[in-house]
Amino acid sequence: MKWNKYTIKTTTIAEDFLSAMLDELGIWGVEIEDNIPLTKADQADMFIDFLPELPPDDGISYVSFYLEDGEDHTELLKQVAEGIEEQRQFVDVGEGTITTSDTEDIDWINNWKQYFHSFYIDDILIKPTWEELKEEDKDKFLIEIDPGISFGTGKHETTQLCIRQLLKYIRGMEAPKVLDVGCGSGILSIVALKLGASAVVGTDLDENCMTSTYENMEVNHLPKELGKFYIGNLIDDVKLQETVGTEAYDIVVANILADVIIPMAPVIPARLKKGGIFITSGIIDFKENEVKDAIEAAGMKVVEINHQGEWVNITAIKE
Repeated sequence: MKWNKYTIKTTTIAEDFLSAMLDELGIWGVEIEDNIPLTKADQADMFIDFLPELPPDDGISYVSFYLEDGEDHTELLKQVAEGIEEQRQFVDVGEGTITTSDTEDIDWINNWKQYFHSFYIDDILIKPTWEELKEEDKDKFLIEIDPGISFGTGKHETTQLCIRQLLKYIRGMEAPKVLDVGCGSGILSIVALKLGASAVVGTDLDENCMTSTYENMEVNHLPKELGKFYIGNLIDDVKLQETVGTEAYDIVVANILADVIIPMAPVIPARLKKGGIFITSGIIDFKENEVKDAIEAAGMKVVEINHQGEWVNITAIKE
């Protein structure tokens, strides 16, 4: 399969924002090129013995993404261009120009696997399905995950923030029911079930997430009947809101983007039981107050705010 490569010339401070914007548009597999040296944590994850000698950081970054050759991507590319311009309100995106080139036929889906290895989030071991379980880990609290072509390895700070909150709150409940908004690979739903949730319901805009989630449930020996997953946007899809239910959940978890959480906040209280918990992340630090204000305006009380790197978790309760 041939792919077209599209490269945005931007700034190093804007690369994360543009990556998040592309993810929101359903574009995965983003590639970033800059002259910022790798951190020790990056080096450990990527198993690099000899680092390349980089020129001085000039503040320029190239954010690339790939679209299948032979298809009409006019509308999507228009949305990308509009997204770049929208980001100028928040961050210096530099030139923001997009250039195009062709690529070879490469197995993009599988090549990245060499960089994803087992790791811990507190006492939970997250292991990719293609890696053998070590003898010393056989008695550990284990989550196996194969993200496939949907988002969610557990590596990202936002996912880890949500998992730590699920650990904290589910362990104090009796068989809670959980709604996972933007379920991706299903990792948060699976964590919830293995921690003791009686059932999970998930939503996502991408139909591939439904496949990934059910496959990952099977890998983790969780009966399919414990989860129901739907395609749609909870913000304005009244039928979906009715389908997932009213005052049905002890916990709602949403690992999305701040710009999605803000308009979604008003529909969350109706999904929660009285005393229910709303756990959310995907919030870049400078959006923290906007999201907090939106959650409080929806009638919920913020009980915790946690940070990891430049990302934020906000946890609230429906009183």
